[in-house]
Amino acid sequence: MKKVVMTPNPYRDRNFSCVTEAKRILEQAGIETKVCLTFDVDKNFELPSSVELHPLQEEIRTADAVICFGGDGTILHTSKAAARYNIPILGVNIGTVGFMAELESGEMQLLSKLANDDYKIDERMTLFVRLIHEGTTIYRETALNDAVITKGAVARVIQTSVFLDGVEAMNFSGDGLIAATPTGSTAYSMSAGGPIVEPQADNILLTPICAHNLQPRSLIASPDRKIEIQIGRVNRRNAFLSVDGGKALRVYGGDSIQIETGRQKIKLIKLKDTSFFDIIKAKLNK
Repeated sequence: MKKVVMTPNPYRDRNFSCVTEAKRILEQAGIETKVCLTFDVDKNFELPSSVELHPLQEEIRTADAVICFGGDGTILHTSKAAARYNIPILGVNIGTVGFMAELESGEMQLLSKLANDDYKIDERMTLFVRLIHEGTTIYRETALNDAVITKGAVARVIQTSVFLDGVEAMNFSGDGLIAATPTGSTAYSMSAGGPIVEPQADNILLTPICAHNLQPRSLIASPDRKIEIQIGRVNRRNAFLSVDGGKALRVYGGDSIQIETGRQKIKLIKLKDTSFFDIIKAKLNK
């Protein structure tokens, strides 16, 4: 590995202290580093002048890997750009649960292993999500974690029907629905009562949010299923779709969300021989 792009979350990596330390370790190992931001910061937030920032879209094209500093949200922000260029990601966790992060901030000396290509690649499935309004696709996005359909603050319930390959599998009123990858099973889906699924399982999880009857439970679908979520009655037209925690799009009664396994795989770098179940025990028992 010869060049690494580093993407810090400036709200978590205050004064870029972790990035500065990582830069020192990597450059001592002979790896070129470039620091880039994946999102715009607030106008009133002062970025430290000690680290030179470069345009992500220019530097990522010639990078061998991306290192994200922050939590899982920072990895999600960066994952789509990395996947576009088939570049693996390594996460350094700073002050969050961080299920996707490989290292804690105190373990950064392990980054020197990248110089000798001493690492493994863990491939994660994605979901391809389309929002259909009046017969036209108005939005499409790739999800590493999940696609969430949820009611707004005013709407009482959303009427939701879920079809797998054209066969109705769920029909309920409630606060919404989460369609998650195994990677996303430890995020919102888990909080809503969904199962924890190991990342290599390649399944699609469908978890109702506060369903107003006892029938719906989380459903685990095979990765070759074509899923359609039809939106029925929406009080005051106030429901939303959000992919990987991004910008919420308004959803109307009669809209449908189509979900299938994405063609892209997200590649995560593994520097440690740690089991997923060891991570679960360590993170959830804090």
